Amino acid sequence: MSKGDVTRERILGQAFRLASRDGLEGLSIGGLAESLGMSKSGLFAHFGSKEDLQLEVLRAAARRFEDVVVRPAFRAPRGTPRLRQLFDNWLGWASSPDTAFGCLFVTAAVELDDRPGPARDFVVETQKQLLDALARSARMAIETGHFRANLDCRQFAFELYGLLLGYHHAKRLLRDPGAEAAARTGFARMLADAAAPS
Repeated sequence: MSKGDVTRERILGQAFRLASRDGLEGLSIGGLAESLGMSKSGLFAHFGSKEDLQLEVLRAAARRFEDVVVRPAFRAPRGTPRLRQLFDNWLGWASSPDTAFGCLFVTAAVELDDRPGPARDFVVETQKQLLDALARSARMAIETGHFRANLDCRQFAFELYGLLLGYHHAKRLLRDPGAEAAARTGFARMLADAAAPS
């Protein structure tokens, strides 16, 4: 990795932390440069505008989420074990020191839901891909015989996605100490409802 690549990764790491805390709109070239002890011109050499920086931070966050949550889960056996691993990894993501200020995608979804542009398009695409991955995992659970054949996989994905967003809200905003237990209870009910007959 070149010195420029190392610097870029350092910038993106700090930008990810600041955007998680302050939102994408709170992320500024000047504030980021100051927090890194760099000049604004040094940052502009890597990112030509605030919009470019925001998009690159989202791309870095997506790679991080994939590395921490999705890829390890897809190494688990197909079916219920994979979905359990995905669920556990996602809970871990929401509790990780890397996301101490909350999930950047939750923040970005609120900030960008009514603001067209490349950053919103990217968030929309990543969330659609995530829903597709959840539905695909449910279909594989049908194929392995873990889930009933008539399960609506898109609905399962929607409900699991909603459960995990609800967990984030309960944990972060409401500071509910029972958030994880409630999420696990909800997930167990989903698995029981989806299970193939004995």
